[in-house]
Amino acid sequence: MDNWLINGRLADGSPLAIGIADGRIKRLCAAAPNFVAGAVHDLAGRLVVPPFIDGHIHLDKSFLPGDWQPHRACTGAFDVRERVAFEKAALANARPVRERAMALAELALGNGTLHLRTHADVDMKAGLSNVEALLDLREAMADAMTVQIVAFPQSGILSDPGTADLLSAAVDAGADLVGGIDPVGFDGAQDDHLDIVFGIADRKGVPIDIHLHDFGMVGIAQIEDIAQRTQALGMGGRVTVSHAYALGDVPLDVARRTGALLARAGVAIMTNGPGPQPCPPVAALAQEGVLLFSGSDNVRDAWWPYGDADMLERAMMVGYRAGLYTDKELELAFAMVTGNAARALGLRDYGLAEGMPADFVVLNAQSVAEAVVARPRQREIWRGGCRIASEERKIDAE
Repeated sequence: MDNWLINGRLADGSPLAIGIADGRIKRLCAAAPNFVAGAVHDLAGRLVVPPFIDGHIHLDKSFLPGDWQPHRACTGAFDVRERVAFEKAALANARPVRERAMALAELALGNGTLHLRTHADVDMKAGLSNVEALLDLREAMADAMTVQIVAFPQSGILSDPGTADLLSAAVDAGADLVGGIDPVGFDGAQDDHLDIVFGIADRKGVPIDIHLHDFGMVGIAQIEDIAQRTQALGMGGRVTVSHAYALGDVPLDVARRTGALLARAGVAIMTNGPGPQPCPPVAALAQEGVLLFSGSDNVRDAWWPYGDADMLERAMMVGYRAGLYTDKELELAFAMVTGNAARALGLRDYGLAEGMPADFVVLNAQSVAEAVVARPRQREIWRGGCRIASEERKIDAE
């Protein structure tokens, strides 16, 4: 072994020792052998968990690392089109995309996130510039974290003629997924919008992640259409509906019925526990078999001033919004930023198991439930058997 981590604690409270060689977990056991080769690191009884996953973030939108930007409120009720216009005005004089995106990615890394999915705006004004900046970031961060890029039509597809071709070009350039946004609420053409998104995905062989903010039965109809298209194309496990406010804006029996359809189709739901917006009924949807995961969404940008790219904080927010209180329920909130997110993102080389990469986070907590509630600030982050951040979560040199 190259090194051993001893005196750790698993989620069930049992003692843990980890033998590491060639950047992977070679042994998981209660205690290391009496005589071991390599360095030994004492975890002092702390909890060891898989690395965090941010399943939905917008690296290209954040104002970080610049000065504080006061939030500009909508003139009336929440309106996606108005927020897009405010965002474009605010970013007109912002620092370069790569600089801002890198600052946010490094913040996420310091919090224990080793995998993330970022959306990159694609429209006729930005072209592929945001995608190209994030492709560059993905390469630069390859040794520290994995980055999936969604080609995201923030200004609509039909509303911004030419964007359909750009989405296809973005995938050709290296984007991992194709996105969509409010086929009815933004583009006013459910069939045409989804035809384009699913058409690109089918031709290019890439997954889908669609933003859906539309409320009520209008939103439910779109969710059901997405599920039916997913089944028809055999894309189960490769389609996500992000936000899905409608699921929290209809009677629970309707949400459950739609959840059962999503589960059969293999469509995942991402929720970030949004502030004033309806939150999907997480516990009920999980009972129906829906794969639920979470993400930061926007961090310090024109959409809202909140966020610190801390997925433990996000798990707490989701749990609080969704009324998750028991240890078992809090474990669901934790799974939404770890194992569930890994499944949704299609990560196969993930988890605390022999043969997996030696990637994990060490927390001052006795259980996963306590970790979600307490969000311990002191953490050790390990990547490939090397400690890359510790205690104050500054990136280590070793």
